[in-house]
Amino acid sequence: MKNHLDVIAAISTAVSPSGIGIVRMSGRGAVKIGDKVYKGRKGKRLSSEKSHTIHYGYIVDGEDVIDEVLVMLMLSPNTYTGEDTVEINCHGGVYVVKRILETLIKYGARPAEPGEFTKRAFLNGRLDLSQAEAVGDLITSQTEYALKSSISQLKGNIKEKINDIRKEIIYHTAFIETAIDDPEHISVDGYGDKLRGIVDNLLNEIEGLLSTCDDGRIIKEGIRTVIVGKPNAGKSSLLNVLLGEERAIVTDIAGTTRDILEEHVSLQGVSLNIVDTAGIRDTEDIIEKIGVNRAKENMKSADLVIYVIDSSVPLDKNDEEIMEMIYEKRFIILLNKSDLDMIVTMEEVRSRYYAINPAKSEVDDIPVIEISTRKRQGILELEALLKNMFYEGKLAFNNEIYITNVRHKTALANAAESLKKVIVSIESGMPEDFYSIDLMDAYETLGSITGETIGEDLVNEIFSKFCMGK
Repeated sequence: MKNHLDVIAAISTAVSPSGIGIVRMSGRGAVKIGDKVYKGRKGKRLSSEKSHTIHYGYIVDGEDVIDEVLVMLMLSPNTYTGEDTVEINCHGGVYVVKRILETLIKYGARPAEPGEFTKRAFLNGRLDLSQAEAVGDLITSQTEYALKSSISQLKGNIKEKINDIRKEIIYHTAFIETAIDDPEHISVDGYGDKLRGIVDNLLNEIEGLLSTCDDGRIIKEGIRTVIVGKPNAGKSSLLNVLLGEERAIVTDIAGTTRDILEEHVSLQGVSLNIVDTAGIRDTEDIIEKIGVNRAKENMKSADLVIYVIDSSVPLDKNDEEIMEMIYEKRFIILLNKSDLDMIVTMEEVRSRYYAINPAKSEVDDIPVIEISTRKRQGILELEALLKNMFYEGKLAFNNEIYITNVRHKTALANAAESLKKVIVSIESGMPEDFYSIDLMDAYETLGSITGETIGEDLVNEIFSKFCMGK
């Protein structure tokens, strides 16, 4: 294992031609190495400068001048990693930044592992594990909502909530343990009934967090969106319009799309992972039939189904099959080819849908929009509907917590199961030491979210997914 006391160095900007590049060092000897490679205009050494200052000069290797730079000096403990940190802002040429990194390594630093700067921030107590993971999510965020969620978690909203729950658990666990050790002075008579109410409240809090997981996944990963419809309805044309490029093949020949095509697009801050599918119809073509079956399978796991109807041809049994399949899904129906003579109307679509799904109440107005992919009409209305359907007026990142991390979801679910076992023990009249066993299981499991009860192997695995230099 690498020594956590080593000075680590890495390129923290993209390794490509750019205006500037940043090479970062962190560790107890970072300033000492900086003195060896930095040459200021007035001959001052970095070690003689104040913390959180910027200095103009050159990076040198002996007598060789590598680049003209600005060097930022930040001394522990008030740094990102909690250690002495030196950041070199140089010109952004690929060779220049690599040469500077090689020079730092030559004079005593070692190459940082992926995510090792943030890992040190965690190990040095600057961040808890949920905040450290939020850093990774922030870097990879692709929408406004993902960014806000990451910032909220980075501020510590998950950490604070989990700590509050753990404090409650450990308080009552300690009381039980103390009472067991000193029964003459501390009585637990009737304590089970009191504890039952407390555990119920804790379960409600945890299950409330778990209830946000679907929204959290959508915020982080995007909305799993499947475009369905009969052949030639305009599914691939819609995909091309949303992407702003000719990604899918479009022809007048029905059944052009045989397999699924997956793309990502962001519309008004809403992230969609779109799957374009084969047209759904009865067919004897073996390859097309496989594509139709894949379309149906993708619908089952979709967060949203966009059902495209060719409004210039009558509805038929294939449309009825699709309407039946989207019954329990969130969906939007698009009447495409509105620039042509429309045979199918919004009223007919709604009427046919309610006839096929009689359990649906007509007060639950189904979303139908007229569009023309050829003339790009109705697309803005579709984007606004998508935003309203998933986010508008629903997400707030000041106080609300959204669980976006699968690891956190698993830990919360396991903690909930442990608390449910406490309730079973209380209802079964089990001795109080049984309560504390499951309470401690919940306490330890929740601690894995913030990193207080987690093994080194898992820590290494989490930070290995970070980019280099962060």
